[in-house]
Amino acid sequence: MAAPLLVLVGPPGAGKTTVAHLLGERLGVAVRDTDADVVAAEGVPIADLFVDRGEAYFREREARAVAAALGEHDGVLSLGGGAVLDPATRALLAEHPAVVFLDLGLAEAVRRVGLASSRPLLVGGVRGRLKTLLDHRRPLYLEVADHVVRTDDLTAEQVVDHVLPILEAR
Repeated sequence: MAAPLLVLVGPPGAGKTTVAHLLGERLGVAVRDTDADVVAAEGVPIADLFVDRGEAYFREREARAVAAALGEHDGVLSLGGGAVLDPATRALLAEHPAVVFLDLGLAEAVRRVGLASSRPLLVGGVRGRLKTLLDHRRPLYLEVADHVVRTDDLTAEQVVDHVLPILEAR
């Protein structure tokens, strides 16, 4: 049974996907993104799933994608921002020694996702919705994370430079 070398969690705009790909390049390992897995399995963008099938449908598909990736993938794994909402996902993440929470503040999150965000949970008031999202999810990210890297003032390459020593210490 495979296990990811590293799992990245965090809110929208934290840079999970970008950092995962840079880490994969630096380490010479495969990269997997569970949001991309859901899109591939469903054949439609996540925003369309939210509109057409609802958030509960998406979350169930997301939980399946995360469980599969945690059991099959041995490279760098990036989870969707809301994956930690599922208690079963949090329990699975507790078994992995290298879960890194890419954290960022509200102002930087708004700047990165943009006020005209197409992300389904941020439509209609990005700043307020992001604040609520961050307030609700931050304790869950901290619950599952072995390490936290604050990304506000860092480039993606600098975040990678902060994450690599975590792997080397293992």
